[in-house]
Amino acid sequence: MWLNFHTHSNFCDGKSTLEEMVEKAKSLKMKWLGFSSHAPLPFDSLWSMKPESLNDYLNKIVTLKNLSTDLQIYSGLEIDYIPSITGPEKFSDKLDYTIGSIHFVETFDDGRRWEIDGPHSFFLEGLGKIFSNNIKDAIIRYFELTREMIEQSRPTIVGHLDKIKMQNISSKFFLEDATWYKFEIDRTLDCIEKSESIVEVNTRGIYQNKTSTTYPSPWILERILEKKIPITLSSDAHHCNDLINHFYETAIQLKQIGFHKIHILHDGHWRPFKFNEHGIEIE
Repeated sequence: MWLNFHTHSNFCDGKSTLEEMVEKAKSLKMKWLGFSSHAPLPFDSLWSMKPESLNDYLNKIVTLKNLSTDLQIYSGLEIDYIPSITGPEKFSDKLDYTIGSIHFVETFDDGRRWEIDGPHSFFLEGLGKIFSNNIKDAIIRYFELTREMIEQSRPTIVGHLDKIKMQNISSKFFLEDATWYKFEIDRTLDCIEKSESIVEVNTRGIYQNKTSTTYPSPWILERILEKKIPITLSSDAHHCNDLINHFYETAIQLKQIGFHKIHILHDGHWRPFKFNEHGIEIE
């Protein structure tokens, strides 16, 4: 049996309804399912939930919880951290858990916000106009924002920690073993360690052919293990068919790295559970 706490429905840019997610989860014999649509933003966005839809979203999750006996269902949101504008703590009192993510890094002179996980052409535009094509400065700012989020608006789960690497196609901008990059990763992991947030191991980049490895990369996972930072496994599913996409292979890799347990929101509390390539081991 598997779990997934990072899922998107048609309340944001997901393709499946909440009900379709639940039915698919049951067919996969999943035991735990968390909904985490993109939280509303105070500006226009093509992929976030509309503010007026939030109550309907939360109420539907309550209904599904009450109807479910063999699947534990939880309410969450993936919430952007944007300084002085929004962050995980803004919604935390309404939810069972939060996922905190960085999608926006700085703003163009014309007011547009630079999304680091959008089309590569848009990434290049922001890199040039905002950071004068200095990839090091751009990535340092990305991780600065991640640490600021953790310190000032701590999420339950840190979403796709190194997602900006999706733009580093064929290592065209930098190598991950560069000293400055490792330094930013280590500073960020130190921050997470103190916060007691959970780091998700996110498979979406692999099955979307955006990266060859999980978010975060295997060498970062080794550091996470050394620091005893808790992890959970997710697929960042935008369609019900992706609920456990690439879990088998990723579980094998996690075991090879040395992980023995995955954190799960079980009976309302985050707990570590043993796992293997076929799912969670219930003692």
